Amino acid sequence: MTVNPFLVKSVMRTYDQHQEAGRRIARFKKYMDRGGQQDSVSISKEAKRRQLVEKVAGEIVDNLIGSDTANPVVREIKTQMAKEFGQDVLFRYPSDGSGLQILKKTDQGVAELTNGEKDAFMRRLWEVALTRVNETML
Repeated sequence: MTVNPFLVKSVMRTYDQHQEAGRRIARFKKYMDRGGQQDSVSISKEAKRRQLVEKVAGEIVDNLIGSDTANPVVREIKTQMAKEFGQDVLFRYPSDGSGLQILKKTDQGVAELTNGEKDAFMRRLWEVALTRVNETML
């Protein structure tokens, strides 16, 4: 079997180009790592914990409240919100992607919360979620 010298040169040229690109990326990463060291900020364990609690509470409020989850924390939050607002509340995400809808059961059927009610409800929901997650985290 004969190998064309042009093909060998082409393969070697491509290999050299990849090697050079790899070196450039390594230099760039080293430069970026060195630059990032000056801007590092250390925060206390309590601040890190608070950030984690807020992240988990946000995940619960954004994703789990509207779903039929078996998560005991979500179930307790829903129960507490129903007690505080004196009525059963339904959460749903409409298929049009407009965001979380909060519905209340009334004598006439199911109605969506008004803007003022929804703002107060969401504020309290956030507080309850933060408190509950903070209590359950190690």
